[in-house]
Amino acid sequence: MPELHVSVRRFNDVTLLTLLTSARSTECYVPPQMPELAEVEFFRKQWDSGLGQKIIAVQLHSRKRIFRGTETRQIVSQLSGRRFRHSFARGKQMLFEFSGGHWIGIHLGMSGKLRTEPAGFRPEKHDHFVLQQAQQALVLRDARLFGRVRFQRGRSKPDWWQTGGPDIASDKFDRGFLNAFLNRHGRAPIKAVLLLQSGFVGIGNWMADEILWRAKIAPSISASALSDVQRARLLRETQFVASESLRIIGRDFSDPPPDWLIHQKWKREGVCPRHRSPLRKETLGGRTTAWCPRCQKS
Repeated sequence: MPELHVSVRRFNDVTLLTLLTSARSTECYVPPQMPELAEVEFFRKQWDSGLGQKIIAVQLHSRKRIFRGTETRQIVSQLSGRRFRHSFARGKQMLFEFSGGHWIGIHLGMSGKLRTEPAGFRPEKHDHFVLQQAQQALVLRDARLFGRVRFQRGRSKPDWWQTGGPDIASDKFDRGFLNAFLNRHGRAPIKAVLLLQSGFVGIGNWMADEILWRAKIAPSISASALSDVQRARLLRETQFVASESLRIIGRDFSDPPPDWLIHQKWKREGVCPRHRSPLRKETLGGRTTAWCPRCQKS
C-alpha cells in the first residue's frame, strides 16, 4: 500500500479531460450547466464497477474548496484498505458507503463529474479526488470547484443526507405536501419555488422549466396564486419529468425525446415544441428561464 505522503501528493498540471472519456454517439444527450436529479443518477452509477473492491490508495487536492469543512487526512488514512459497499443518489447528492461505517458524500456543484479510469491512473489537473483500486480508479473531476466532498464515520447514513423534502417518487410527495410548500413560499415566483431543494429535491433549472412548460404555468406567477387545477398539473408534471428523466438520462445519458423543451431552451432562437412560437427568456430565481407566452399564461 502506498505511503501516506504519496497518497496526498499534489497532482501535476496536464491536458484537461473531455467530458466523458468512453466512446459515445455524437447524438448523446448533452448535460446542462449544473447536474440535476437525472445527471446525478447517471454519474453515481459510474463508480459502481468498483463495488465490492478495496481502496488501495486515496489521492486528493487537500487545499481545494470542495473539501471545505472536511478533514482530508482522515479521508486518506481511514478509507485506505476499506471496501466499497454501496452507492446512493438523492436529489443532487450522492452517498458512498465503505466498510467499517465510513461514508463519502458528494455534491457535483456546477461542473462535477464522476468516472472510472484504468488501474494506476495518474490524476490530472481537475481530478481532485481519486480512489485507487486494483482494477480501476474512481475519479471525481470538478473544474469550477463548486462541488463538495464530505466524510463521516457512523453505523447509519449521515444526518445531512436526510435533509430536504421527500423524494419526488415517494408517496410523501403528494398534493398535501405540495400545497403546504407552495403556501409557505407563496410570494415567490413559482420558478424560484421549484428550485428550492427543501421541497423539490433534485429539480434544477432545466427541469423546472420543463415542468412549468408541460403544466402550462407561467414561471413568474406567485406560488400562492396557482389554482387547484394548476397545482394538480404541477404535481403531475413534476412526477412525470422526474421519473422520465431518470429513466432516460439517468440510465445512459440518452437524449430526451425531441418534443421536450430542453432542446429549445438554450437556443438563441428557441421555439415552443408545441406550436413553434418564439420562447421568451428572463432571469427568475437567479437562473435563466425560458417559457412560451402563448401556452404558459398567468
